[in-house]
Amino acid sequence: MATVLRAGILGGGFMAEVHSRAIRAAGHQVVMIASSTPESSVKAAAHLGIAQAAANASELITSAEVDVVHVCTPNTFHTEQSVLAIAAGKSVVCEKPLATTVADAAGLLEAAQTAGTSTAVPFVYRYYPAVREIRARIARGDAGELHLLHGSYLQDWLALASATNWRVNENIGGASRAFADIGVHWCDLMEFVTGHRITRLVASMAKPHAGRGDTEDSASILFETDRGASGTLIASQISYGRKNEIRFSFDGELESSYWNQEVPGRFTTANARREAIVNVGSAEVASVAEQNLAYLPAGHPRGYQDAFNAFTADAYRSFQGGVVDALPTFADGLRAATITEAVLLSTASRQWVEVAPFVASHLELGASNSLVSAGVENR
Repeated sequence: MATVLRAGILGGGFMAEVHSRAIRAAGHQVVMIASSTPESSVKAAAHLGIAQAAANASELITSAEVDVVHVCTPNTFHTEQSVLAIAAGKSVVCEKPLATTVADAAGLLEAAQTAGTSTAVPFVYRYYPAVREIRARIARGDAGELHLLHGSYLQDWLALASATNWRVNENIGGASRAFADIGVHWCDLMEFVTGHRITRLVASMAKPHAGRGDTEDSASILFETDRGASGTLIASQISYGRKNEIRFSFDGELESSYWNQEVPGRFTTANARREAIVNVGSAEVASVAEQNLAYLPAGHPRGYQDAFNAFTADAYRSFQGGVVDALPTFADGLRAATITEAVLLSTASRQWVEVAPFVASHLELGASNSLVSAGVENR
């Protein structure tokens, strides 16, 4: 495969700019973009410094000049556009949610596996040095058995009842908004860092601004894991003062670790003897592998675009045949869709719901079947 891959971006909004910067930082090219109309494609191309503006998504996907397709469009288009990209033999980076239903997400994973297509889904919070350091410490046993996994993902951009966006429209964004948009990030981060998997949950969704759409403004989750821990999550897009606050505390028998993405370059650990603030830098991390992310000295924190750049570099390395540890792919996108469906089912039934644990068993069911276990139980 070529040393430099050529990317095409579907969608011309904020995420298109994030993706374009990350692709170039990884040493590859952005050669084409397609937005909602030919006119908006030309405008986006000029803004992002991209040479070619495609008339529509199909033109970009089928172009012989594009090796990798980045799907950054509204959620309802993800399945159709990813299917076309897989059929065209292109590697695919698809924004989350991978699909608005479990059936579509499972179908996409199965199609990619059948075609041998390389995929990636930007669960980029995995790529903060502090997150990797906490993961390494938990893996080596510093925390002992984990008992309580809790945190939140809070935003305020929809706090006003008059605020709106295509995401509030269920027909475009899907049946869930706050959880499917940001709650899944927290769940992916928790499962990635701790190694635990959510097995059952009970959820409640709130719509204080019900007049602007059918999707929830916030979601509250209580869950249990396959290793005996319990946890809580609040995901909200109506919390004033929280611009993008994803935070967690993972509490074990020996130690707890706390991190807040709005202060990304440090985390806190505490045990029976002391509490310590760790400023993450090249000399402070536990392993050589994590030093690839924490290459700056402490006090020089890496931010969201840096994390996205690191994710994209890993994705393109995998597209070129490299073996990459912990790259989030369509399998992780399916996992997020599975948990989202459980949250929706629990909210509707007001009961505990079992969450299907493994992608392998999911695919045996076929893409037309729900991946949430049929059993809904009282507790």
